[in-house]
Amino acid sequence: MTVLDDPQEPAFTVHLGGSGGSIKGWVVVDTLVDGLAMGGTRMTPGVTEEEVAGLARDMTEKFTLAGLRIGGAKAGIVAEGGNDGEHREQTFRTFGRTVKPLLHGGIHLGIDMGVTPADRAVFFDEAGYDPRFRKGVPDMPIDWRTYYEPLIDCTGHGVGVAAVTALEASGHSGPARVVVQGFGAVGRAVAQFLEDRGHVIVGVADIQGTVTADRLPVADLVAVTDDFGRIDHSRLPQHVKVDREPDAWLDVDADLLVLGAQKYALNAENAHRLRARLVVEGANLASSADAKAKAAAAGVRLVPGVIANIGGAGSAALAVTRVVPFDLSAEARKAWVFDWVGDKVRRNTRDLLEIAASRAGDPLPELLAARRQELR
Repeated sequence: MTVLDDPQEPAFTVHLGGSGGSIKGWVVVDTLVDGLAMGGTRMTPGVTEEEVAGLARDMTEKFTLAGLRIGGAKAGIVAEGGNDGEHREQTFRTFGRTVKPLLHGGIHLGIDMGVTPADRAVFFDEAGYDPRFRKGVPDMPIDWRTYYEPLIDCTGHGVGVAAVTALEASGHSGPARVVVQGFGAVGRAVAQFLEDRGHVIVGVADIQGTVTADRLPVADLVAVTDDFGRIDHSRLPQHVKVDREPDAWLDVDADLLVLGAQKYALNAENAHRLRARLVVEGANLASSADAKAKAAAAGVRLVPGVIANIGGAGSAALAVTRVVPFDLSAEARKAWVFDWVGDKVRRNTRDLLEIAASRAGDPLPELLAARRQELR
């Protein structure tokens, strides 16, 4: 089955009640291309079917823009009860048994917010699913973990490329002042990417507040940040200030804002506070539709996550569709994937901003239509 037209509704939605156990959640397959679709698995207390459907649509758009022949999907599990140890393992074993027919039927489900590589290993094992093997295509010569783990910073790399490309397209010269909202794996990688290229990080926000300075040393911040993106404020350099007001990152005087965490971080209620004139979405669903409209009306340029945040999804899709050259050495293969992601992000960012400069309104539908035509 091939679906390349603009989908109005998901291809199908599966409500998860649990096989041999109890879970609550959904798998939304937004599109199928050549019988394939893929996306991450999210587990949070407040995840909803509507959210999962929106994330699945984002996956469809990411793959379309990247020119990959695979559809978009997403899974969501409502986190209930204990979230550690035996209860957590049982949750993912139940999930694996429940989605087994989907995994073996061409719907590849990976990881997203609240789900770790260890969780993925549990539900793959329970489902008897190994993405190395699929009927009708060559086997992957390496296991999934060996392929994917070296690519952990690929999403941050793509977001960084989008940011640099957008700065160049907007005519910005010299070092840009940058605020990074969210300091998890993506936020840290983007901050390092931009600092390495001469830009200045002046603000970083985590769940506890916003830290600011005329120049924040990224390596020092990373050294006092845990795996969940929480900065140890007690170990910050003396010249760094901390503002605990909600959304204080919006008030920082900056040229560029990178949204690296939290659904609808930029929304209709706070968009008026935005000072940066360029926004790059490094997270899924980082801005609401109303916020994007308000930002555009105020002359702010925004690069959406479906363009910038392609690294992780694209890396996985390259393997599932067997596009990646597995005969390369590990280092050469990693470089090939990073270059592929950078090239796709750079092209789409430039084309989006060119369309935006030529007419009013959201430029993304026009760009998506052009990329769909290329896939035919």
